[in-house]
Amino acid sequence: MENTSFWFSSELTLDTFVIPPGGKYPIFVFGMAIYLFSIVCNLTLLSLIILKSNLHNPMYFILFSLPLNDLIGITAMLPKVLSDIVTETNKVDYHLCVLQAFLLHMYGGGVLLILAAMSFDRYAAICMPLRYSSVMTSRVVFGIIALVWGLDFVFIVSFFILQTRLPRCKYVIMNVFCDNPSLLKLTCGNTAINNIVGLFNTAVMQGGPLLIIIYMYVQILHTCVMTSHTDAWTKAVQTCGTHLVVFLFLLMNTTFALIAQCIPVL
Repeated sequence: MENTSFWFSSELTLDTFVIPPGGKYPIFVFGMAIYLFSIVCNLTLLSLIILKSNLHNPMYFILFSLPLNDLIGITAMLPKVLSDIVTETNKVDYHLCVLQAFLLHMYGGGVLLILAAMSFDRYAAICMPLRYSSVMTSRVVFGIIALVWGLDFVFIVSFFILQTRLPRCKYVIMNVFCDNPSLLKLTCGNTAINNIVGLFNTAVMQGGPLLIIIYMYVQILHTCVMTSHTDAWTKAVQTCGTHLVVFLFLLMNTTFALIAQCIPVL
């Protein structure tokens, strides 16, 4: 009967923040500053791509997805976390928790897919400069963008659909925010299928784009090496520099996140 009541309960309990006395308001102000700065920067970039006609080309059309994806991720995370900190509450509605987890996973899965699409565009621009306009047509570009968001949506939805077959018998989220692994721990029954599908989807979503990015940049490097003109190197740096910086920042953030998860264990 107790387990059954958990299934019908719509309120979940999140893990609590450990904040020193008097620290919640400085943390809230700092977090809001980061959130507003990110919103302004991403909206500015989106507006420039929309309003500036000279930016209406394949590279910027694909780049448009990156700040849009960032807005989804930071909006799904920071407002709820900051609200919990300043109000000192750790309750969340189950449906809101699922929505937050879905958006966070959409954000995480979309980053590498978008970067992979950007690497293909840079490959076409540097390795096939004479055929670039015929390769990266409007139809191809919007097809790539639709494929990126479509794959991201399908893979993430499959995570959550599999959970509907399992009853929920717990109500405590062992995390300060909602994600799919935390929600899966609330269910009862055999979760082997969920774990297998989750590992497979994660491997495809993370490994596939990473292999594409590495392959494309190896081809770009090979083209630059085989070309004796310094213009090729200059063009490669100008067109790929920003993309590589974003990719390196992503790797750094992922590494720090993994280290942060391992520190408590150590």
